[in-house]
Amino acid sequence: MRMAEGPLKGIRVVELTHMVMGPTCGMVLSDFGADVIKVEPVGGDKTRTLRGLGAGFFRTFNRNKRSVALDMDKPEGMEALHQLLATADVFVENFRPGRMGESGLDYASLSKRYPRLICVSHKGFLPGPYEHRKALDEVVQMMSGLAYMTGPPGRPLRMGASVNDIMGGIFGALGVFAALREREQTGRGLEVQSGLFENCAFLAAQHMQQYAKTGVEPQPMPARHHAWAVYDVFEARDGQVFIAVVSDGQWRSFCEFIARPDLGADDRLQSNNDRVTARPWLMPQLREIVGAMDVADLKRELDARGIPYAPIARPQDLFEDPHLKASGALGRLRSDDGQESRIPLLPLTFGGRRLGQEARIAALGEHTGEVLAELGYDGAAIARLQAEGTVRA
Repeated sequence: MRMAEGPLKGIRVVELTHMVMGPTCGMVLSDFGADVIKVEPVGGDKTRTLRGLGAGFFRTFNRNKRSVALDMDKPEGMEALHQLLATADVFVENFRPGRMGESGLDYASLSKRYPRLICVSHKGFLPGPYEHRKALDEVVQMMSGLAYMTGPPGRPLRMGASVNDIMGGIFGALGVFAALREREQTGRGLEVQSGLFENCAFLAAQHMQQYAKTGVEPQPMPARHHAWAVYDVFEARDGQVFIAVVSDGQWRSFCEFIARPDLGADDRLQSNNDRVTARPWLMPQLREIVGAMDVADLKRELDARGIPYAPIARPQDLFEDPHLKASGALGRLRSDDGQESRIPLLPLTFGGRRLGQEARIAALGEHTGEVLAELGYDGAAIARLQAEGTVRA
């Protein structure tokens, strides 16, 4: 597998992860050029074979990593892992609380053997009263108020993607960048911890501060007190469109477009706050007018007038999104079964270029022999370990 170019070229990351949060951290580091070695059980990361909503996990968050398959319950498998850690700059894990300590892979143990090693732990909760609890994205969304804010009143609803797991992995990667910088100054590694619950509280902070400032309980988004009068999904003749009229100038332009200059001149609708107050009688009129229009006409006119809008897309529609395609935001992905598709890249440019444009998913154990050879194992030793079931190569 061709290693990526980037600012982390020469940095080796050993990743012992599964699901989303830990693999996201490794994926970000890989896209920035690190040599990320994913250590899997000889039977493979179970995320490889998930179905339903989990079917996209492995191929999304494990691109451009080398796969090494070890049976770490066997002494020689654990020894191979330690030889690999001795060459690493970063160790990433996201297992249950206490699991790494049971195997001697916690930071306290590893830092004694490898003082320059940076250890990144992705946990449900950072140290505190909850730290021994297991957590999932949905669990912390319920705990933090995020699900309360997302669903209709009385019906808390998780967000439609693994937002906390993904952001938790990104925060872990952010910690790695800072830890590498500090290591340049101190010569020593350190421990980085990223917490799923704390990440979700971070997302809910704006609603906490809304309450702190106003003393008014924030309402769930479907029942919220609108900050802007026209900021909603409308049913057009042939589909749905979200329209946001967020300034007085946009309001007047919108009224011209819908051929209702009388609304633009109405004394009751001159400011946004006036229009918010008028929503009970104003919105039914606007919905009726928009309902007689085609989505294509709405898109053309709203775009020309600088009024924010969005047709309601499905995830699969993004494969053909003209902006993503033209801007280079979709990279090429080849999965371990040979299937090729497109995948969104990191949402940034670095020196004017997109990172990780060509992505591969490694087959289970594809790089075991290669990596063991780098560690000094000869062909006979690798063949013996494979025959014994200690490695899969």
